[in-house]
Amino acid sequence: MARFTPRRPNAQLKRNTAKAVARKNRDRAATPADEVIARKPLASTRPLRRGAVANVAVMTLAAGIVGTIAIPAYAFAPGSNGPQFATSAETKLTNAQAQSVEVAEDVIAAPVTKDGFAATTAAEIEAAAEAQRQAEAAEAARVAAEAEMASYAASYSGPSVDAFLANPAYPSYDLASVYNVATQYIGTPYVYGGATPAGFDCSGFVMYVYAQFGIGMPHSSAGQGAMGTQISEADAQPGDLVIMDGHDGFYAGNGMILHAPYEGAAVRVQPIWTSDYYIVRIGI
Repeated sequence: MARFTPRRPNAQLKRNTAKAVARKNRDRAATPADEVIARKPLASTRPLRRGAVANVAVMTLAAGIVGTIAIPAYAFAPGSNGPQFATSAETKLTNAQAQSVEVAEDVIAAPVTKDGFAATTAAEIEAAAEAQRQAEAAEAARVAAEAEMASYAASYSGPSVDAFLANPAYPSYDLASVYNVATQYIGTPYVYGGATPAGFDCSGFVMYVYAQFGIGMPHSSAGQGAMGTQISEADAQPGDLVIMDGHDGFYAGNGMILHAPYEGAAVRVQPIWTSDYYIVRIGI
C-alpha cells in the first residue's frame, strides 16, 4: 500500500495566489488604456442633486425676507387697528365709485359754458358779396349825384325856392295858375335832389312851383302829401297833387300826371300807371 505524503496547505495557497497575480498582470498589460478607463465607475451625481436643492431653498428664503421687508411698518405697529388707521370716507367713495355726493347749500354753482363754432355757407358768402356789390354801386351813385349836383348848381343863376318864399312871384293862389306855371318846366331834366329849373326830382319840382305862390313845402313826397287834404279823384282838378308811395306830381286831368319821373327822363305829362295813389289838395 502506497503512502501519500500530505502537502502543506499554506505552501499551495501561496503558489495559487502567485499564479493569480501573475495572470492578472498579464491581462492588464494586454488591455488597452481606453478600456481600462471605461471600466472605471462613473462619479456619483448625488453631490449635484444636493446642490440644486440647496439653491432652491436659498431663493425661497430670500423671497420671504424681501416680502417681509415690503410689509408697511404699520402692519407690525401696535394699535394699527385704531380709528386713525381706518379708511377715510372719501377713499370709500372713490373705491365704491359712488354716483352722488352731498354738497353744502352755500355752494354756488359755476356757470357751464361750451365752445361753439360757426360755418359760413356758400349762400351766405354769395349774399355778402352781393351786398358788397350793392353798397359799392350805391356809393358810386352817391358820388355821381354829388358831382351832378355841383354841376347843376353852377349851371343855374335864377331865383331859388327860398328867394320865391321871401318874395312870391304869384301872390294870388289858385289851382289853374299853379298848373300853368308847372307846365312851363316840361322838358326840364330829372336830377336827384334838384329843385331848380336846372334839374328837378319829383318833390323838388312840386316844391319849386308852389314856392312861387308863397307856399313852403318839404322836399319830400310824403311830407307834401301830409300838408293837404285828401279828396276823391272825381273832385280833382289840375294843380292838385297825385301822391304815391315815394313819388308825387301834379294832377293833369283825365287820369294823367305832370311830374319829373326818374333819372334819364325829363318833366312830362303821362297817364297814371298805377291804382295805388290818392289825390291831395293844398290850401283847404
